[in-house]
Amino acid sequence: MLLNTEDFRRAARSALPRFVFDYIEGHADDGHCIRRNHADLAAVELTPRVLRDTTRVDTSIEVFGQRWAAPFGIAPTGLNGLVRPGGDLILAQAAAKAGIPFCLSTASNMRLEAVRDGAADSQQWMQLYVMHREMAGQIVERAKRAGYQALVLTVDVPVSGKRELDLRNGFRMPFKPTARLAWDLVTHPTWSLRMALQGQPDFANLTPSGDALGSASLQAALLARAMDRSLVWDSLRWLRQLWDGPLLLKGVLHAADARLALAHGVDGLIVSNHGGRQNDASPSAISALPRVVDAVGGKIPVFMDSGIRRGGDIAKALSLGATAAFVGRPTLYALAAQGAPGVRSVIEVLKEDLVRNMTLLGATRIDGLRDLASDPRPQAPADATPQIHYQARA
Repeated sequence: MLLNTEDFRRAARSALPRFVFDYIEGHADDGHCIRRNHADLAAVELTPRVLRDTTRVDTSIEVFGQRWAAPFGIAPTGLNGLVRPGGDLILAQAAAKAGIPFCLSTASNMRLEAVRDGAADSQQWMQLYVMHREMAGQIVERAKRAGYQALVLTVDVPVSGKRELDLRNGFRMPFKPTARLAWDLVTHPTWSLRMALQGQPDFANLTPSGDALGSASLQAALLARAMDRSLVWDSLRWLRQLWDGPLLLKGVLHAADARLALAHGVDGLIVSNHGGRQNDASPSAISALPRVVDAVGGKIPVFMDSGIRRGGDIAKALSLGATAAFVGRPTLYALAAQGAPGVRSVIEVLKEDLVRNMTLLGATRIDGLRDLASDPRPQAPADATPQIHYQARA
């Protein structure tokens, strides 16, 4: 019986070849950041209010004019087709069934149009990596035509973190046969058969049309997160010319950057350290969250990911000011372990955990969680006031 995220994690470890599981688990350098994510979330205390009528608990919220059934969504994750064929669509459909948003990664293995069509009338956001301006522009225009409701620009990957598990495993695209890889595949026959029937996954969004594979150099650049390092705050003008819907920045941890985002007309922020996969010295997302929330002063929604494993973690993020949280690895564990039923199950587990926590805390609505948490922030120096580079959008 799989009762929690850790149960799904253990099941995923058994189901997947080591190099695939290690790709999901991968962290930067020594893994200090990923451990801080979990330790700092565990250290946050929520103080209950008692003698309150909790007969009915409402977990719904409204974001950008859309109703979410629960205050969490599925974060963008790449190479989901390596976990299970059709993984991107399985995740999107599970999110749609649960009434929560799904964010598709640029590094998906299915074309954005196919995922959107396969989970029509659902809330889908598009995550953007900018390796090549022309290619990124094409992805944005395609996402707009397909009906994605928000664009999420990931800003914490000017270069990929050093993920030593992947380096030791020789993880690359396309896969290079080795004796170790062959043994890994032989000892995981179910996964290997699925992959043999599907074929090696590729980054399907790297061509304007679906009738050709992206170039080997672009495929390698996306896997290595070889991004356009000339992307700066003023580059948001370029994106605004292409995209007129909600624009969010993912990977913001510093209060000064939050204020700059506000000054540049960004519509939302996702406080994230990329699940500990980028900079091992970064603070935990939950410790950075209150500073970012304070910096924007309620003018735009602030979301959070990195380290969420239980409904209680979601409650902690909400209490510290997050509008909602996003989960990544938990849904991948479930995808590996049980496919579509597993993803639906782990979403339900998280929601049930959240409802139970809200009931125990005496909160019948999401706003009832505000200010129940201890503050996880370390003492930090005051941030300088940023210079506004151009007039914010009306």
